[in-house]
Amino acid sequence: MNKTTQATSAKKEKQLLHLVFGGELETLDGVAFRDPGKLDIVGIYPDNASALAAWKAKAQSTVDNAHMRYFVVHLYRLLDPDVEEL
Repeated sequence: MNKTTQATSAKKEKQLLHLVFGGELETLDGVAFRDPGKLDIVGIYPDNASALAAWKAKAQSTVDNAHMRYFVVHLYRLLDPDVEEL
């Protein structure tokens, strides 16, 4: 594959960025964080599968703290609401 073909393929595929983050919640039934300044930003991932793997690893590592929660945010939906996940 030459450079032109690679560039064309890259343009056709949309990035589906996902953010994984978490922190300690104020209550078990809410989503307000005790200290937003201490949020754990795990990372930004190029696809849902890798984001879910990172989320699962972090969630399992904090299983002893019932108030600790991790979330996956579909950044691509915020950046371009018309994009549908593949």
